[in-house]
Formats: sequence, structure tokens, C-alpha cells
Amino acid sequence: MKICIISFDYWNYDHHIVKKLQEKGIDASHINMGTYKYKNFSERASNAVSKIFLNRNIKHIKRQEYVLNTLEKLGPQDQILVLNPHTLDYKTIKQIKSYTPYLISYLYDNLERFPVEEKLELFDKIYSFEDKDVKKYGFEKITNYNYLSEQPIQAEEIENDLFYITSYDKRRIKLLRKLAARLSTLQVRSKIIVVGKQVWKEKLRNFILRPKGASLIEYRKKPIDNEAVLKEYKKSKAIIDLMREGQEGLSFRVFEAMAFEKKIITDNNTIETYDFYNINNILILNCELSNLDRCFFDTPYNPLLHYVYRNYSLDSWITKIFKTEEISV
Repeated sequence: MKICIISFDYWNYDHHIVKKLQEKGIDASHINMGTYKYKNFSERASNAVSKIFLNRNIKHIKRQEYVLNTLEKLGPQDQILVLNPHTLDYKTIKQIKSYTPYLISYLYDNLERFPVEEKLELFDKIYSFEDKDVKKYGFEKITNYNYLSEQPIQAEEIENDLFYITSYDKRRIKLLRKLAARLSTLQVRSKIIVVGKQVWKEKLRNFILRPKGASLIEYRKKPIDNEAVLKEYKKSKAIIDLMREGQEGLSFRVFEAMAFEKKIITDNNTIETYDFYNINNILILNCELSNLDRCFFDTPYNPLLHYVYRNYSLDSWITKIFKTEEISV
């Protein structure tokens, strides 16, 4: 059995799928568009000129050539999974389809953020983490997954009440300002990091306005290694998870919190519809943030039943997506 994963693995989550498939004895490959690099400075400069004057991104084209060239070397596949196909053109996906009898897509962003409606007909099966897209387009619902240990990972020494890291996003930043002020009032030990090229805007705003709680937030231009993030999770009692505009699907933070037995503070109301929801472990913020108080951090975490925990594991996710229980290797 040969399975290929095609993705832009920015946060290094997708390679866990390949590793798990290989553990099952399946011939699994990963074509990661994020690994494509400019060959030299001249190619980088040419692309910059092309984007400015021709509105044509050569790197986008080269990445797709890289996918097809790699797939040609790998040969026919029994199944191919494309994660978030907005990074690929219709023509490229059609060529990918010629390499397999079963082409799958998993959408871990909503179609409002990354529209791909014109490409959907090319896939034999489409999974999505977003309820409204599932309902509108008839996709099959599946959440993200817990890629960490099959058993909850025990906590290390606690240093913070909560930790949060996020990319710069207007909606999140607006809520984070209010949240930082509330945390400052409660004297909650917090470590909050915002990453992105536009963080200078917020730093300038804080310098001028000096809002309450601003000192709780650290701003960085470059992303932080995922292993370093996981270490911060281990050292904290709770993890914050704030949604992007239009998002309702569960982010990977929810499952990382599950693995480390950490509490979650979120503005995602849909989380209470899942079987792992526990009012002692998960706080859904109200509009005024008035339900956030110290006692949430001081009460112990309630461990999940094993079968509930197992249902969100990567092993279970792979079984659902690829029907691996039916595969004889």
C-alpha cells in the first residue's frame, strides 16, 4: 500500500501523519511544499520583480512543479491526501489525481478564509474540521488530532498559570488586549507571545497608549520552534486558544492541551458540543471576560476517560481518513 501526503507543512504537524503510517508498515511519502527554496539570489530577485511588475509569483509556480516532479519519481499511489488545496492550482491537482484512484483532501481552515470551491470536484473524498462547511458542502466532519503520546503526558514543574502563542491577527489582537487587562487585574502568571511581521503596529500602539496589561504580551517577528512551544505548555496550568475570524473548528492547541492535561481558555463556543468538554477543564470566555477568575487555575484538571482521549489520537484519525483497518500491508 502506497500513500502520499501533499501539504505546505508550515508548523510541522503533517509529517506526524507520514510517520504514523510508516509505523503501520505502509509505504508513506510526504511532499512538503514548504521545503522548496530558491536556488540562488538571482531566482529570488527574479521572483520579486515578477510579483511587482507582472503580478506573477514564480515561487508559487515552482512549488507546484516541485510537487509534480517529486510525484513522478514516487510513481502511482493507492491514496493521496492533499491538505488545504488552496496552495495548488486546478491544473496541478488534476495532474496529481492521475497518480491515484483515490484523491482525498482535508480542510483544516474554513472556506471563507481559503476559498477552493472550484477545485472540490477533483477530490473523491473531502474532510473538514469546520461544521458550517460540512453542512453546506456535504463534507465529512473530522477534527484535528492529538499527534503526541497515546497516553497523557505528565506535567513538569509549573512556572505559569497560562501560556499563549499566536500569529498576528486583527481579531485575536483586539480580544487579547482585553484579556491582558483582565489577567493583569487577576494577577495571573502569564506568558503571551504574538508573532508576525506586523507586530510593530501593536508595539507602537502600546508605547503611545500604555494600556493596562500590555507588559504581559511579548512581540516577535519570527516564529518559535514547535518543541520550544511544547515545553512552555508543559510548564503552564492552562493554554489560551482564540479563534480566527469565521473559524469554529478546533485548533491543534486543543489537542496539545489534551496531551499535556492542561486546561483551555477559549472563545470557541462550539467546544462544548464535543465529548471531551468538561467545565472544570475548559473555560469558554463570555463577551465581557467576567467569567475568567483565579479559581479556574486553582482547581485540578479532570483527566479524560481513555476511550475519549483515544478517539482524538492521530492513530484514530488515520484509521478514519485512510481506512487503515481495512488495509492489508
